[in-house]
Amino acid sequence: MKKVLVWLSGWVDSAVTAYLLKEAGYDVTAGFMINYLDENNPVCPTKLDLQVAKEVAAYLDIPFFTFDYRETYAEKVLGYMYEWYKKGITPNPDIMCNSEVKFKVFLDEALEHGFDMVATWHYAIIEKGNDGIFHLKKWVDPNKDQSYFLAWLNQFQLSKALFPVWNMQKSEVREIANKAWLPNANRKDSQWICFVWKVDMVKFLEQKIDHKPGLVKDTSWKILWEHKWVFYYTIGQRKGLDIWWQAEPIFVVKKDIENNEIIVWTANDLELFDDKLYVLDFNFLSRNDYIFPLTAKAKIRYRQEDQDCIIYKEENWYKVVFDKKQRAIARGQICAIYLDDELIMSWVIN
Repeated sequence: MKKVLVWLSGWVDSAVTAYLLKEAGYDVTAGFMINYLDENNPVCPTKLDLQVAKEVAAYLDIPFFTFDYRETYAEKVLGYMYEWYKKGITPNPDIMCNSEVKFKVFLDEALEHGFDMVATWHYAIIEKGNDGIFHLKKWVDPNKDQSYFLAWLNQFQLSKALFPVWNMQKSEVREIANKAWLPNANRKDSQWICFVWKVDMVKFLEQKIDHKPGLVKDTSWKILWEHKWVFYYTIGQRKGLDIWWQAEPIFVVKKDIENNEIIVWTANDLELFDDKLYVLDFNFLSRNDYIFPLTAKAKIRYRQEDQDCIIYKEENWYKVVFDKKQRAIARGQICAIYLDDELIMSWVIN
């Protein structure tokens, strides 16, 4: 009977995860991670999530502990965000949070306390091959698959992780919760993964990054408006530009960090599209002996459909060339590479 520490988040998915493991005979303990607390907000979502998680653990009659990772989260996730935004690069905090907090400090602490594994509600599949290698694969529902957010995990982390809802549709998860009369069975789904609170990103970044007004220009270099924070905007962004008088919607097509300028134009502007990107290295999840050029599929953002590509290994970097031009390839985002349904490697777009 393996001892499993379940990340109990307060949401229905994690409650069903704990319920299924207990029903299967595991020795289950619940752990709630406190990554961020808004002390000035009387309805801080983290506090509400904590209360719901306690109710679920009590209902399931399993031990419940809290883990305070605010310092680690501030250093590894928020610090990473601030530094990259300052450089004009758009980071992906969800992937960093999974690799550095949920499946690192939380996993390490679980193992130190005698647990065999950690379990989460992530919608992805971990399969162990006959050769002992662990493979990360897409979930059964492509619309909810979260393998992309796990792109930086390694073999050790995969070997110690359980995803009990891996073979269920989301409707089945909700049905199990209702049949088991779980306290949060009908709680509305969370709309965020790593950022466990609703936040105005501009106000959030203002806490650490000073304003530096600059010009907003179109692709013919005509001045249209003025911006306050060049670092905040990302390629392809529309919201927050406040250029309401244009006949067509306007998007960020380029950022000139050196001159603190944003270049914008319409959705079909050719500067928004490219058929290639570069990464300096790859995190290989299962093996690293692939032969290049490698024909595969790639995602450059969550929920994007798989895109056909060929990966070339250059002297000091890798080049990913797509069959079709991609819209809004943004530095700092993650390029995840798949063979069939398996996520095989990923890294930061340079």
